[in-house]
Amino acid sequence: MASHKAEDHILTTVDTIEDRPTTVDPEEQDVQAKAIDVPEDTGEGDKLRMIVQLVKRSFGVKDLASMRLSLPASLLEPMPNLEYWHYLDRPDLFTTINDHEDPFERMLAVLRFTFSKDIRHLRGKPCKPYNSVLGEKFRAHWNVAPISYDPEDRTPIITTHVDPLPKPDISHSETGSIIASKGSLKYSRVGAIGSLLSMKGWSSPSVDRPSSTVIESNLSAQRSNLSLASTRTGESASASTSSPPTSMSTTGGTLRVAYLTEQISHHPPISAYVASCPTRHITLSGIDQISVRVLPSASVRVSSGAMNKGLFVTLDGGPGVGERYQITHPVAHVNGLLRGSFYATVHESTIVTCTGGPGVGDGDMLRAIIEYKEESWLGKPHFAVEGVVHRYKPGSHEHEEWTKVKHVPPARVEAHFEGSWRTVVRWRLAESSSSSSEQLATGGGKGKRASSSSSSSLSSSAVNTEWTTLIDLTPLRAVPKSVRPISRQLPSESRRLWDSVTSRLLRKEFSEATRAKQVIEQRQRDEAAERKRRGVEFVSRYFEKDIQSGVPTLTQAGREALEEELKYEDEDEGEKGDAGDGNDQTPAPAS
Repeated sequence: MASHKAEDHILTTVDTIEDRPTTVDPEEQDVQAKAIDVPEDTGEGDKLRMIVQLVKRSFGVKDLASMRLSLPASLLEPMPNLEYWHYLDRPDLFTTINDHEDPFERMLAVLRFTFSKDIRHLRGKPCKPYNSVLGEKFRAHWNVAPISYDPEDRTPIITTHVDPLPKPDISHSETGSIIASKGSLKYSRVGAIGSLLSMKGWSSPSVDRPSSTVIESNLSAQRSNLSLASTRTGESASASTSSPPTSMSTTGGTLRVAYLTEQISHHPPISAYVASCPTRHITLSGIDQISVRVLPSASVRVSSGAMNKGLFVTLDGGPGVGERYQITHPVAHVNGLLRGSFYATVHESTIVTCTGGPGVGDGDMLRAIIEYKEESWLGKPHFAVEGVVHRYKPGSHEHEEWTKVKHVPPARVEAHFEGSWRTVVRWRLAESSSSSSEQLATGGGKGKRASSSSSSSLSSSAVNTEWTTLIDLTPLRAVPKSVRPISRQLPSESRRLWDSVTSRLLRKEFSEATRAKQVIEQRQRDEAAERKRRGVEFVSRYFEKDIQSGVPTLTQAGREALEEELKYEDEDEGEKGDAGDGNDQTPAPAS
């Protein structure tokens, strides 16, 4: 969620600057700042004090995203930023979006994905990955078991990467007005029953502490105890009681989701990304750019940059063919900075707008508002959220002014949801829309779809006004990614590019790591100066130049790279589909 990117970007904007007068290239525009001397043997307390110093020096800065400060390698998490930052912590839930015949259920699936895409940030300590350099690239993939559904209430059954510990009681302070609800997102039968910003800086990666853990095979998990540790409960999805839709074929019992991203601008920092699951006809794409500033209250406000229009989920086949979901980012605050005790809160709203596709009758489309409730200055934060799913007329602009639940006319509301974006969110149909929703589900009345294949799934579970769990985030853990070994990466790919820094950080050779980091950064400055001297612009390899729409377009090279990742054969068959491909070993020291 945006809050997690809020935490991450404050430090990600920090770069190394030599403590002497220099001629600054306009493409760099680094703010000249005196380096802060931090001992190489830096503990957690020193890191927190360093962060506080940085925040104090940031007062009055209009946008921290354009500010550069000095940060030694000893304070860095040994992980590239492009690898660390993505929206696919639960790629299995991402693949479910196009499983459903009914547009209302597809919207619910998009909401589950939205709440789960940043799970790794809900727990853990602050960390700071490397800043991305211009032209840096990262590729990865996930092999996930198809999600199946409970035959009675059609809730997803999640069997992998869940916490086996019992689900804790839900307190009022954590969920606001949540009470016991009917139904629940289903998890592995052998376990317990059971997060927006792409933006980079302080963050809280998930650290699992159950008795049986599997460390993420991607390099980030091997680099620090702050990195993601994945817990698996149940070895496959065979514990489910129903099968995925028969119209959706799979290969080898798993679904492949491939991911590709590139840093396309250094000032301001902007990256483009795309993820694809062809088997389910789903593509995720967007632009990451944020604006950061320190508030008088000593908290940090993080919002979307001009090019960041949110996440875009496009369905190019299957039941939802033609649909595109735009998921905007909310505003986040990072609090507790001066005390060295950080926590993030989310403010304003996330808007999920469906365009294209068959619609829901009468030319209407579905739209959702996720409203993050304002936190009090006193007492503990509640992390409360509420929202609605409502109809809107694509030809009208009145819905564009609806950014809070109270703005939506009751007659337009199809469903309500509420809860905590850190734990449980539940939903129910609006009383005024039960009949129309039932007609929608059974293909009758004004909700009849243009397609003749309308599902009756809602009639078995959702045609009532009782609360049902939309998603329980409590037991979920991030699904580890698989990354090709460094020997098979291009020089500009993240792990290979930063290998000289990573290997030294792992050996706690902080002075050497800092020097290696400075070499990479100076190389970028030299390349920028050479481009300026020659009068040429940087050209992205994987993405087209025009990003005004917020939806990046792949170049031919980008399409080929994504296709290559989709077809890449993991070499260690024993690790496929769970803890990665087994090839992403800690890189050898750079020569």
